[in-house]
Amino acid sequence: MKVNKADIVISAVSPAQYPKTGLPEIALAGRSNVGKSSFINTLINRKGLARTSSKPGKTQTLNYYIIEDKFYFVDVPGYGYAKVSKTERAKWGEMLETYFTQRDPLRVTLCIIDFRHPATADDKQMYQFLKHFGIPIIVVATKADKIPKSKWNKHTKISKESIGFDPEDDFVLFSSETGEGKEEAWRLIESYLTKKK
Repeated sequence: MKVNKADIVISAVSPAQYPKTGLPEIALAGRSNVGKSSFINTLINRKGLARTSSKPGKTQTLNYYIIEDKFYFVDVPGYGYAKVSKTERAKWGEMLETYFTQRDPLRVTLCIIDFRHPATADDKQMYQFLKHFGIPIIVVATKADKIPKSKWNKHTKISKESIGFDPEDDFVLFSSETGEGKEEAWRLIESYLTKKK
């Protein structure tokens, strides 16, 4: 998909603030600093629309980006960041659960993990949570450029095993540095945009 128009619409904290347009939504879930913002920016060819932060745990809202007036990318708060208080984490958990279990326009969730390392316990928990509620998933393994191509098969195996990957789901290797996986990611996302729920 060639994107000419992309804007952030709202940073929402509750269902009352979610857009009422009924347009399809593609959620992005992943640990803080796993590269969600870079993923969005790479897909839409814009450097700074989704703000990347050197401070993990900064996204504390559901950030809605409207793409081509056709659908939304929804960047959900990064998880697994220790410096966030338990109360704050519980609040996020509640917000995410409400969104994932009750949001009708949600078409698919991109589970974003770091290809360099095995999936964390938080990654696995998020993946299993989505599976439990029957939410379609595309696993996106970022930072692929940091691993030599000769080791991609080995790392793919480790990523899949550590997250408890279901072969029915899709798995994409991605790099915001080289553009690896960009076309594949778009192909999969578009297949969900055209699917009837």
